[in-house]
Amino acid sequence: MSILFVLLMFLLIISISYFRSPSQEVAVRTQPSPGPIVAPKMERSLGMAIPQGYCFHPGHTWASKEGFDNARIGLDGFAANLIGQIDRIDVVGENRWVRQGQKVMTIHCGETAIDLVSPIEGVITAINHDAITDPKTIVRDPYEKGWIAMVKSPDLTVNQKNLVQGPMVAPWLQNSVTRLASMVPQMAGAMAADGGLPVAGLLRRVEPEVRKSLLQEFFLA
Repeated sequence: MSILFVLLMFLLIISISYFRSPSQEVAVRTQPSPGPIVAPKMERSLGMAIPQGYCFHPGHTWASKEGFDNARIGLDGFAANLIGQIDRIDVVGENRWVRQGQKVMTIHCGETAIDLVSPIEGVITAINHDAITDPKTIVRDPYEKGWIAMVKSPDLTVNQKNLVQGPMVAPWLQNSVTRLASMVPQMAGAMAADGGLPVAGLLRRVEPEVRKSLLQEFFLA
């Protein structure tokens, strides 16, 4: 009798697990849609507008923490200005795991394809399809409406320690401008007149060999 009771209980548990598992899987896979991004506070330092609270990867992508382990990512103003015009952008798909420093998107600028790396490690939970559909948004407003993706990063705090942040951002960006001016000296005067930012669309204006060098230097391609 006891054996029969055990068997019946076993069957009951299996039945409950069978009917509950689909809803549990949906709960795990479904991610909440990100709300509107809060406009960053911009402060000028060394002649450049710096979004406060943002962390930057040396490959000129940024991360902005939202909550305990979520962050939005995008490309910074230096990169946006250097590229100037984006014809198309391909982003690694949702629910994909990306490592810090691994390619997360490819920007197409004329015949040039530019790989940009993820500033943090984690799972891509959302993509900003409005910006992907209208790439001008990314160039015009890289820190707010032009964000690229939302990433759930279990080690976000650790990842942030590997990024440029706080008072180091302005000197780092200024160093990027200085290096750019040395690589494209004919544009140095125009960059200085524009507050230190690269000439808009500079990447399209230089010779292919110079363009290749710029990609390696600033996008770690």
